[in-house]
Amino acid sequence: MTEKLQTFVDALKQKDPAWVLDVVSAHGETTVFVGRENIIDACIFLRDEHHFDMLADLCGGDLGPEEDPRFFVNYHLFSTTHHSRLRLKVFLPEDDPKVASATSVWKTANWHERETYDFFGIIFEGHPDLRRILLPSDFDGFALRKDYPLRGYEPYSLN
Repeated sequence: MTEKLQTFVDALKQKDPAWVLDVVSAHGETTVFVGRENIIDACIFLRDEHHFDMLADLCGGDLGPEEDPRFFVNYHLFSTTHHSRLRLKVFLPEDDPKVASATSVWKTANWHERETYDFFGIIFEGHPDLRRILLPSDFDGFALRKDYPLRGYEPYSLN
């Protein structure tokens, strides 16, 4: 981890030690694991106090039905001021895959959260328009979940 990124991680810990559950640095990237109850506060702090003014990407993932927690959401932050990148990661259990929406922090979260909902079924509480964005509105299931059939379902006829 670079000295600059260590400064941001230390600032998060100093602001509220409960915000930082773990930190992993690998392959030139730093990931800060944050509890879902603290993710919006951590995002606002990094945006306002440390100039992470851009949500470059937000994406979800599924570790599989045998894992607990099963789901995660990655927040890829970028600063257009000091050109640093930092990833925040939140884990979510299968029986309650919900996290607060980041649309109030960065408007670009809107489409990213809709895509994550569309493919994984992760609920972003407080999202202004959480509905499918790429798949048909009547699509059954969440296509990128690891328990979704490999060949999928074929609800539509090609005739």
